[in-house]
Amino acid sequence: MVKVISVVGPTASGKSAIAIKLAKKFDGEIINGDSIRVYKELDIGSAKVTPEEMDGVPHHLLDYIDIGEPYSVRHFQLAAREKIREITERGKVPIICGGTGLYIKALLYDYDFVEMEENHNEYEDVSTEELYKRLLETDPEATEKIHPNNRRRIVRALQLADSGNLKSEQEARQQHIQVYDTCLVGLTMDRDLLKQRIDKRVDMMMQAGLLDEVTYLNGKYSWDEKALQGIGYKEFREYFEGTRSLEETVDLIKIHTRQFAKRQYTWWNHQLPVRWYDITEENSFERISEDIGKWLNE
Repeated sequence: MVKVISVVGPTASGKSAIAIKLAKKFDGEIINGDSIRVYKELDIGSAKVTPEEMDGVPHHLLDYIDIGEPYSVRHFQLAAREKIREITERGKVPIICGGTGLYIKALLYDYDFVEMEENHNEYEDVSTEELYKRLLETDPEATEKIHPNNRRRIVRALQLADSGNLKSEQEARQQHIQVYDTCLVGLTMDRDLLKQRIDKRVDMMMQAGLLDEVTYLNGKYSWDEKALQGIGYKEFREYFEGTRSLEETVDLIKIHTRQFAKRQYTWWNHQLPVRWYDITEENSFERISEDIGKWLNE
């Protein structure tokens, strides 16, 4: 079975830097596993790794999708599996790096997606409450895992049902087995320290020109674009509409990022067999490297 390293963890935990160090040590190439960093023009707000930070390490599925171009977890799964094949054929080690849990789980496990027509708009004028009632009638088992207010997931389940594939039946067919021999490296640290790192990173983004980046995007794209729904971008919508100050916008980005980091910890701990390393401990990288070295030689 093909061996794949995956570096996961909450935002601002230093995943990119560790992945690059691991790639240099184990002759690897990195595949981006972040759903926002796939988009062109979203650089500062997504904390996209720069060419200088890459330090010569090849990166894939990064900065390659136009804003407005359809892109989903299915697109990522197909593209990333092809990159894993190419990288291993070159005799290199694939290293997945990112914090989008569903993307990485769909890549590493036997997730099967049903192809559906894009821009399915027949539900646009129907309330979320009514859509949830329809799903209760069509696929009641699916509602057990979908919040009544999660319109996107409700619509997705209804679209599956319309295509003749109930979401509950699709999930039942999956065996939840890994399709690669994966070493899941999780980066963690004291929660108060992570909070400080998040706040500092947002401040650094502003200093690096985040406002200029978003001002450009505001003049070019609609705020309804999927790409602009990521934290660090969506908070600016009310700023440009004149209903939120810049200071309030920056504070909201920090709050949303901290909340997201908390959800990431919960998700990883419940969904994947992650081996956690406190990245602030002395010799943490050496311990990670030692464990990966043993795993590679198994």
